[in-house]
Amino acid sequence: MQRVRIVVVGAGVIGLTCAHRLVRVGHEVEVWTRDAVHDTTSAVAAALWYPYRALPERAVTDWAAVTYDMFSILSVRPETGVTLRRGRELFRTGRPDPWWAPAVPRLGRVAPADLPPGYADGYEFAAPVAHMPRYLDWLVDELAAAGVWFRRRMLTDLDIARRAADLVVNAAGLGARELVGDRDLTAVRGQVVRVADPGLTRWTVDEQHPDGMVYVVPRGTDVVCGGTADEDAEDREPDPKTAEAILERCRELVPELTGAPVLGHAVGIRPVRTGVRVERGDDVVHCYGHGGSGVTLSWGCADEVVRLVTEA
Repeated sequence: MQRVRIVVVGAGVIGLTCAHRLVRVGHEVEVWTRDAVHDTTSAVAAALWYPYRALPERAVTDWAAVTYDMFSILSVRPETGVTLRRGRELFRTGRPDPWWAPAVPRLGRVAPADLPPGYADGYEFAAPVAHMPRYLDWLVDELAAAGVWFRRRMLTDLDIARRAADLVVNAAGLGARELVGDRDLTAVRGQVVRVADPGLTRWTVDEQHPDGMVYVVPRGTDVVCGGTADEDAEDREPDPKTAEAILERCRELVPELTGAPVLGHAVGIRPVRTGVRVERGDDVVHCYGHGGSGVTLSWGCADEVVRLVTEA
């Protein structure tokens, strides 16, 4: 295999995972990023493995399955911050199996007797959860050990990166809207509240809640409570009233959260697109538009990027 000099643009979970795969197969890799790793949208993510706001269905299912398998392997290594946790998604009306069900080794149904009042159905399965501050640190350490350089660069297009390498991997998330003029990208704002973990053992999701989506994702030391999906909104400042509404919905669904101290607030901007873009041009491989599924699709999409680089 020919060794290729590659600049990965973007240091969210997609960019870091692409860099990890590329350097492991023998390429020379640098990561260029506008934001510090812990200032990216990925750092805010609840990071529950779950395909959300990402299409097309078949490709997303395949990428999600690869990522599920990789996270299962990483979950036995405490330093990665990845765990496998059982949980459930609840519905107020009956639902068929989700289209992404083939990506899950075992998808079950919540027994009727175990459904909370007001719910008619639910999925139940084990899903990877990544404690993102720890997981991102692990990825950065892995890359540094492999000789990957990180550079803080503010780009208005990809020309400088093209001149610095044989190939560019565009993993800029929402930034690709300006870098390559992709007007198919839209911003979907997500706000979360972190509270102390009272000892929860499972995650819970309710997208049908009449007052807004609900997800409760325990990570051992804290619980990520969400959330929102504000279309075409890019304000990164947490809104106190929104935070209170999030906590009210989460405590209603998971009463154990009542009284749990609030540890922090955060906002992330999801890069939503009609279809995740993973494709190659002459000197650039695009990998962006993962919506709310960046963590969920990361390893599968990184493998696809390696294939596109190798087949050139």
